[in-house]
Amino acid sequence: MPDLLLELLSEEIPARMQSSAARDLERLVIGALSDRGLLFEGVKSFGGARRLTLVIANLAARQPDVTEERKGPRVGAPEKAIEGFLRSAGVPLDSCQKQNDGKGEFYVATILKAGRPAADVLAEILPPLLSTFPWPKSMRWTDGPVRWVRPLHSILCVLDGEIVPFEFADVTSGNTTLGHHFLSQGPIEIHRFEDYEEKLAAAHVVLDVAERKAIILHEAEQNAFSLGLELNDDPGLLEEVGGLVEWPVVLLGTIDQTFMDMPAEVLRTSMRTHQKYFSMRNPRTGDLANRFVAVANTVATDGGADIVAGNERVLRARLSDAKFFWEQDRKRRLADRVADLDGIVFHAKVGTLAGHANRIALVAAILAERVGADVAKCIRAAQLAKADLVTQMVGEFPELQGVMGYYYALHDGEDGDVACAIRDHYKPLGPNDTVPESPVAAIVALSDKIVSLTSLWNAGERPTGSKDPFALRRAGLGIIRTMLQHRFRLPMSVPIGETIAALGEAAPVSAGPMLQAQDDRPSPDTRAVRGRIVQEILDFLADRLKVILREEGIRHDLIDAVFSLGGEDDLVRLVARVKALAAFLTSEDGANLIAGYRRATNILRIEEKRDGRPYDEEPQTSLLREPAEHALFSAMSAMSGLVARDLAAERFEDAMTQLATLRGPVDAFFDKVTVNADDPQLRANRLFLLSRLRATLHQVADFAKIEG
Repeated sequence: MPDLLLELLSEEIPARMQSSAARDLERLVIGALSDRGLLFEGVKSFGGARRLTLVIANLAARQPDVTEERKGPRVGAPEKAIEGFLRSAGVPLDSCQKQNDGKGEFYVATILKAGRPAADVLAEILPPLLSTFPWPKSMRWTDGPVRWVRPLHSILCVLDGEIVPFEFADVTSGNTTLGHHFLSQGPIEIHRFEDYEEKLAAAHVVLDVAERKAIILHEAEQNAFSLGLELNDDPGLLEEVGGLVEWPVVLLGTIDQTFMDMPAEVLRTSMRTHQKYFSMRNPRTGDLANRFVAVANTVATDGGADIVAGNERVLRARLSDAKFFWEQDRKRRLADRVADLDGIVFHAKVGTLAGHANRIALVAAILAERVGADVAKCIRAAQLAKADLVTQMVGEFPELQGVMGYYYALHDGEDGDVACAIRDHYKPLGPNDTVPESPVAAIVALSDKIVSLTSLWNAGERPTGSKDPFALRRAGLGIIRTMLQHRFRLPMSVPIGETIAALGEAAPVSAGPMLQAQDDRPSPDTRAVRGRIVQEILDFLADRLKVILREEGIRHDLIDAVFSLGGEDDLVRLVARVKALAAFLTSEDGANLIAGYRRATNILRIEEKRDGRPYDEEPQTSLLREPAEHALFSAMSAMSGLVARDLAAERFEDAMTQLATLRGPVDAFFDKVTVNADDPQLRANRLFLLSRLRATLHQVADFAKIEG
């Protein structure tokens, strides 16, 4: 079976688009081939600085023949109807069969569609497929309507060594490609993937990005080792640089010593963002070393000396700008910059960054007092947390927000806990990021996320489907992770409610007792709207909690079972209850008890619907006839108070143990007692007993929410 090789050679493709473009090319081509019945054994795609390549192994040489039956008019139909059917089917009448559907005979034509050669199918499907290729950004370079990411130079398309002829973007497919821009001359003739990869390597092109990355990483680590240093790990930069070069050549440069007094984050960010350099560190101290790794895309005759000198010269200019920002920013105290936040809009429907910072300080004061953290430090850190956004350094390098606030706060003589909270209040930035360690930093980080989530939710910026432009899902996960890791015990409805009440208020916040929102007496309608928004956000956090607990192997329905009872917005307590419930349901007693619960609720649902009334009254002891009735009633009466006591004391495992004592009486009740007795009073009383069982179990969780 033949192999297909397709290469699209263009001018430089942005590194961030290469991997997704290679996947898209693979997805589109194999989808189109599969739709047309062309099978294959293997596929692989490659993305690089100038070329997208697709290799399909053992592609079927032609489509399979297809037989189709087409139903025609009835026997005896008008002649013109029959002629039209035969013409459309392309068959003579004598080749048609007659079939009977019980209402009479009709003609059936059997149409044989011969499969086409794979080369013809490819020539047909590739031009329209490429014309609709999903580039994030594309361009036109001729008067025609065709677009591509960059001007297209050549198309290599061979099947079993033969050219598949087609045209796209005024380029005709062929069997030649080009090697490296500078290190190769002339076209290279290709017949199969094996010689394609070999000839590209001879023309100074490493086809596979994984191989390019491995070369860069190995050479950089070896160079660092030779200097007694270590390479700073940067997978994102490695991925980007691997897409910028076709023939990676690793070179070592030196950072001018006059810039080494700046924070390491500034040096690393400047080198990474503008120049795509890798940094190094001293393995003994962890300090940033004054050496860097640059990756060239060519082999220099002087060993790269001129390239290194040029890179060092450019880096000096970049770092000179950074040093200027560093020195100018420190001439003004961070606290004096807070007023500048009033000129920056946080969100059109929310207000300025100054108002946003004020609400963060308000919530930080509430949280700090609730959990016993230093209120004054939390408020101070919250007030200063956003001030570095108006510095020149963060204006140049937005990724340094928080980090520069930390250094400027220390320079201004602020408390160390305050400075660390400014640096860490954006954490965690993602699932792999850490939660702030100190209580002050954790409180400020929580406050920032709670206020952002609540403010934007209130403004209508709620996540929908896959769209979450303000990363509210990430904020929700950050809130939950921080609460659980620090075991902060507080109802989430309090800070959310205070944020909603404070929206639109911008009164200054100072250290002191717990702060109250200015709107102390809202109208009933306002309270109802606020309550609805609070509940929506709590439900949203419950959904995020499911994501976290699912990763721990805990079922989402157990969270619903506890959360749906209402009044449970202490995340630490909620998780403890859910885990205790999960452990209980895996036991034999738990499994049998939930079976009894379902039987009871099913009977109640049927009988309440039939009678048109709820059976939610207390059962009368005088109407308990059977011993099993007495036993169940007595067990519930004795156990109910104990469960309530254990829940109040947060002894959730003990509460589950109490529930387990009901298993025997429940089993005996359903074995010995007929609920739908002939006596109406006995029947109603037994339904009351089942209702009491349901209410008793609902002290712990809504078992109706539990699936399976």
